[in-house]
Amino acid sequence: MTAALSELTGDYVLDPTHTRIGFVARHAMVTKVRGAFHEFEGTAHLDGADPAKSTAEVVIKAKSIDTGVEQRDQHLRTNDFLDAPNFPDITFRTTGVVKKSDAEYQVTGDLTVKDTTKPVTIDFEYTGNAVDPYGNQRVGLEGSVTISRKEFGVSWNAALEGGGVLVGDKVVLEFDISAIKQA
Repeated sequence: MTAALSELTGDYVLDPTHTRIGFVARHAMVTKVRGAFHEFEGTAHLDGADPAKSTAEVVIKAKSIDTGVEQRDQHLRTNDFLDAPNFPDITFRTTGVVKKSDAEYQVTGDLTVKDTTKPVTIDFEYTGNAVDPYGNQRVGLEGSVTISRKEFGVSWNAALEGGGVLVGDKVVLEFDISAIKQA
């Protein structure tokens, strides 16, 4: 049986082995490209008595982008997109948490991509908790948010012959989180 999130107050770190930070973007107006970032770290403080006092910070290494196609990934790391050599970190820092229900939370924070910081609100679902075989208290959260990549200075594109563009502006960021409570 899982405990209510309100019973799990404490400090947590993301478990990178069991956490996925991914994205989906439209390609050539007809299909979707899915990918993920494989290098990141994150911390959170959950306040069960007052969720508004909860905080989180995530730092993602831009160079760790992976869509399964190395040539595309190399292009995504260039100045056309993430400019990973000059802006190695993508960051998110909370500015507010609102409890919508026992399992639904809205987490607002500042997302920084390249040299642009904008507020975003991510809808999260609390998916449960468990003590793993090693005695670690874990919590699970899933969430997503749609952003405009152009608003973050990621504006490269190419026109298609029949109209439209090669890369869609809207990108869905996806978070499947397993966090471990710290002693």
